[in-house]
Amino acid sequence: MTDPTRSALAVPTAGRRRAGRLAASFAGLMLGAAVLAGCSSEGASTDCGLDACTVTFDRGVEASASFLGIEAKLIGAEGDRVTVEVAGEQVTLTTGQQATEVGGMAVTLEQVTDSQVVVRVARQ
Repeated sequence: MTDPTRSALAVPTAGRRRAGRLAASFAGLMLGAAVLAGCSSEGASTDCGLDACTVTFDRGVEASASFLGIEAKLIGAEGDRVTVEVAGEQVTLTTGQQATEVGGMAVTLEQVTDSQVVVRVARQ
């Protein structure tokens, strides 16, 4: 016959260990996602994957974003020409032009509106 005291203690202990492992796994996944994204921004938003980010800068403010281990800033926009600083280098882009190499990244101007500038930055 099984000791009821022993089995009552064994099940919750195993359950607590399993719950602890699940919580640790979840925390690890969340930390990994945060590191993977590695994003911060001011006056901008980012949408990142493993090797590329699309950055939407707000016009009329000092907009910048950090992602993929680099920083990007909107310097100015006039018509369909935009000047951005990526990884410490300034580049002027035009809507529709091919990607420009800046600091090992391919930078493309995707869209310019009255309120926003959308730039794609990808690892080469």
